[in-house]
Amino acid sequence: MVADFPAKPVGADPMKTTFLAAMLAAAAICLAHGDARADSHNPDPVEKALLKIEADLVGALVRSDVAVFERHFGDTFSFIGPDGTVQNRAEWVADMKSGALKMASSANDEFKIQVHGNAAVVTYRSTDKGTYNGMDISGQYRWTDVFVKKGNRWLVVSSQGTLIQKK
Repeated sequence: MVADFPAKPVGADPMKTTFLAAMLAAAAICLAHGDARADSHNPDPVEKALLKIEADLVGALVRSDVAVFERHFGDTFSFIGPDGTVQNRAEWVADMKSGALKMASSANDEFKIQVHGNAAVVTYRSTDKGTYNGMDISGQYRWTDVFVKKGNRWLVVSSQGTLIQKK
């Protein structure tokens, strides 16, 4: 049995129907993209603050400026290196002070930021040229940094890196 429906609902305005369909499609796209911002050129103030910290840290990495890391790392900071080694804050800072970690250059891109109240996760890619204990560690890495807001400051409490294998 085939139902015979009218071509358009009785009393329906085709412009309103088209507008409603377009609005529903736009809403579905926004929901599918989660917390995506309509204006990507105007990031959230928290995102700006986290990106500034990441920029400060990469600059300090190349300059071997330990004070910047001491300012931005939480007391319980934990580092998991690309080789799986785990270091606490004091061990990581000691490697920087001793010159065990030397970076000639480092550049970050492909940032993704998730903010969850007083916690945030920042993932990104780095392109690095440097050495660790005399071994070349140059390459591209994926990083995950976890931040916690203490008072009015964002602190890095964990950082984990993975070497991107060359294809």
